[in-house]
Amino acid sequence: MTDNYLADPKVQSKRWLILTAVGMFTFMSTLDGSIVNIALPTISKDLGIPMNQSEWVVSVYLIVICALLLFFGKLGDIVGKIRIFRIGTVLFILGSLFSGFNHGLSLLLAGRAVQAIGAAMTMSTNNGIITEVFPINERGKALGWIGSFVSLGSIAGPGIGGLILAKFYWGNIFWINVPVGILTMILGAFVLPKDISFVKTKIDWLGTVSFAVLIVGLFGGIFIGQDAGYQHWSVISLIVLAILALGIFIYHENRTTTPMLDFKIFKNVDFSLSLLTAFMIFVVNFVFNVISPFYLQNARGLAASTAGYLLMIFPVVQVLVAPVSGAISDRIGPESLTFFGLVFITASQVGYYLTNLQTPLWLFTAFVGLVGLGNGMFQAPNNTIVMSSVKRQDLGQAGGINSLARELGMIVGITFATTILFSAMSHQLGQHVTTYLPKHPETFIYGMKVTFLISLALSLVATVLTGYRWFKGQAKKKAQVH
Repeated sequence: MTDNYLADPKVQSKRWLILTAVGMFTFMSTLDGSIVNIALPTISKDLGIPMNQSEWVVSVYLIVICALLLFFGKLGDIVGKIRIFRIGTVLFILGSLFSGFNHGLSLLLAGRAVQAIGAAMTMSTNNGIITEVFPINERGKALGWIGSFVSLGSIAGPGIGGLILAKFYWGNIFWINVPVGILTMILGAFVLPKDISFVKTKIDWLGTVSFAVLIVGLFGGIFIGQDAGYQHWSVISLIVLAILALGIFIYHENRTTTPMLDFKIFKNVDFSLSLLTAFMIFVVNFVFNVISPFYLQNARGLAASTAGYLLMIFPVVQVLVAPVSGAISDRIGPESLTFFGLVFITASQVGYYLTNLQTPLWLFTAFVGLVGLGNGMFQAPNNTIVMSSVKRQDLGQAGGINSLARELGMIVGITFATTILFSAMSHQLGQHVTTYLPKHPETFIYGMKVTFLISLALSLVATVLTGYRWFKGQAKKKAQVH
C-alpha cells in the first residue's frame, strides 16, 4: 500500500469523482449478472430455444467472472490496478454491444463471455483502487459505497430489465451499457490517476489455470446435467475434471511462495463467517431472481413491465434502508444489524414458500419489500466486518475474495434454482421437464415451493450462525462490564 495518492492534492481533490467512476462501472457489471433473468422468457421465445438453454445467457457471464476474478486481482497488483480497470471497461462495453444483436444463441454467449472478462477486470480492482485513493478515516465510507453499488446492481436487474422490456427490444438491456459505459470512461479519463504501486512477483499460472478449470468444470457440468442428465458421460467427465483441478489447486497453493489465494486468511473467524453468510444470502437472492420472473409473467400472466415494477420494490427498499443501516452501524457496531437483517430475509423466504397462484399480489409485493429491508440492513454492515477484520496489507486480497464469494453465490443460486425447480417439476409430473409448462401451472408452483424451501433453509442457517456470533459477543461484553 503506497501513500503517494494520499499526498497528491490533485488526486485527493478528485477522490469522490474517482469513487463515482469506479462505482458506476461496478454497478453496471454486477447489474448484468441479474438483469437478463427477467428477459429470459422473451429471449427464449425470440431465439426459439427452451428455457434451460436460455439460462446459459446468465450462467456463462457468471462462470467466466468467477473463473477469472482472482487472476485479474493478482494481475492488477503486478501491472497496475487502474490499467486493468481501464482495459476491463473497454471489453465490457464491446461485449455489451455484441450481446444485443439478435443473431442466435452462439453470438449472444460469445458477447456475454467478453462482457464477463471485462467485468472480472473491473470487479477485481475496484476495492483496491478505492483503498489506495482514500485516507483511512474515509476508507470505510468509500468501501461502503462500493458495496452499495455492488448490492444494488446485483438485485436491481429484474426490475430495471422489466421496465426496459416493456417498451423496447430485449437487446436494449445490453445496449444501455454502451452510452453509460462511454460516459464512465470519459469521466475516468479525467479523474483516474496513473498507477504508481506495483508488486514484483510472478503470476501463479498453475493456480490460475487449475482454479479456472475447477469453476468451468463444476458449473458447466451441473448446467449440462440439467438437460442431458447427470449420468451423461460429458457431465461425469466435467465433474471429475473439476475434482482433479480442486486437488491440484489446493496442493499447489499451499506450497508455492506466490499463491494466487493465501488460505491463511480464512483462519480469521469473523472474516470467514461473514464471507460464508454473504455467500449464502447471495444464493438466496438469486434463487428469487430466477424464480420470480417466471412466477409473475408465466404463472400469473403479468406483463414484463408490471413484473418489473413489482420487483423494483426490492432494490428501492434496500437503497432507502442501506444508508440508515450504515449510520446506525457506525454507532452500535455492525454485528446486531447483520443478525436482524437476516431475520427479515428469513421471514421473506417463509412468505415465498407459502406463495401460490391465489396469493394476492399486494402480499407477494410485501414479501419483496421485506427481503429488500433485510438486505439493506445486512449487506453494508457485513461488508464492513469482512473488510475491517483483516490486516491492512490483506485488504486487496480480502476484497477479491469478497467479490468471488458474491459471484459464486449468484451462480450457485441460479444453479440451485434451475436444478431443484426442474427436478421437482419432473418428479411431480412423472416425466423429464426442462421448461415452464403453460398447461400445468400447478407443477411449476410445486417446483417453486420446493426451491424456496431449500432457500429458506439456507437463510435460516446464515441467521443462526450470525445470531450465535452476536449473542456470544453480547455475553462477552457483559462479562467485561461485570
